Amino acid sequence: MKDNVYKTLEITGSSKTSIEDAVEKAITRSAESLHNLRWFEVADIRGHVQDQQIDYWQVTIKLGMTLDAS
Repeated sequence: MKDNVYKTLEITGSSKTSIEDAVEKAITRSAESLHNLRWFEVADIRGHVQDQQIDYWQVTIKLGMTLDAS
């Protein structure tokens, strides 16, 4: 097993559809500008209510990525 060094970032995704979709959007968007993504952890789930109904979900995730070797 390699000795990796990781960086952790906190990202929040949102979705009108579901918690899972909010996580997918956060990871997909992050992958456009970051590389070496390895894992995620859900840190917080919350939502916005409008007119007595869920308007959208917000999910904060911690993303783990390996740092490039020197």
